[in-house]
Amino acid sequence: MKPETVIIPLRKFHETAVVHPNARIGKDVEIGAYAVIGENVVIGDGTKIAPHVVIDGWTSIGKNCVIFPGASIGAEPQDLKFHGEKSYVFIGDNTKIRECATVNRATGEGEETRIGSNCLMMAYTHVAHNCIVGNNVIMSNAATLAGHVVVEDRAVIGGLAGIHQFVKIGRNAMIGGASKVVQDIPPYVIADGHPAKVRGLNNVGMSRSGMSELARRNMKKAYKILYRSSLSLAQAIDTMEQELDSCEEVEHFLRFLRNAERGIARSRRDNGEE
Repeated sequence: MKPETVIIPLRKFHETAVVHPNARIGKDVEIGAYAVIGENVVIGDGTKIAPHVVIDGWTSIGKNCVIFPGASIGAEPQDLKFHGEKSYVFIGDNTKIRECATVNRATGEGEETRIGSNCLMMAYTHVAHNCIVGNNVIMSNAATLAGHVVVEDRAVIGGLAGIHQFVKIGRNAMIGGASKVVQDIPPYVIADGHPAKVRGLNNVGMSRSGMSELARRNMKKAYKILYRSSLSLAQAIDTMEQELDSCEEVEHFLRFLRNAERGIARSRRDNGEE
């Protein structure tokens, strides 16, 4: 009687890598020298883990990701309220996390820190506890998110920018390098400064995302109502509801404004700047 054939997924582990036997590792995964993979880690098919990466905690990484040397993912949050509870990190597919970036798991039992698919987190970026980062987001070198920040799809955050806790960054927004962001940044705008002020619409980003001509025209009208009138935020929302054609982008913009708990970043013209 022939012995039963056992199929083992193809995996390439360097002999110095430390991989806990209970970690769930997909097929075609590569793990480099001196990397450390914890007990409760899940790594999807085709992901490449470079040397000296540490992945710990209840962390799940999707397929075909690339984690570069020195990154730390799933470590305990830098939060005095954390007391050892079980919390999570989830990272989607095809995301690249560059050298020495850090992604902390959440504070709170059962809570999560999440990064979507097709993101690029450049060197020394930091994603703190309980952050939610959408798909196709780019964070440039040394950009940092404090706890509970939300970054929507296709946002771009410039190098050295610091995002205050609980701030929301809207879809297709662009944040200039070294900016200090202390209020919500609406979708589709460019913000820059210390503190960050809105400088204009992200026309290039909207075009590259495939927004229709109708949606882009609507956003230009919305921007003028919000930032080029003397209306309050509530009045601007009422005016946009009456004057703009309905489309998904407008509805998303209005929904974001209604839920801006920290207030929104205003235009530089509000301070008399040219």
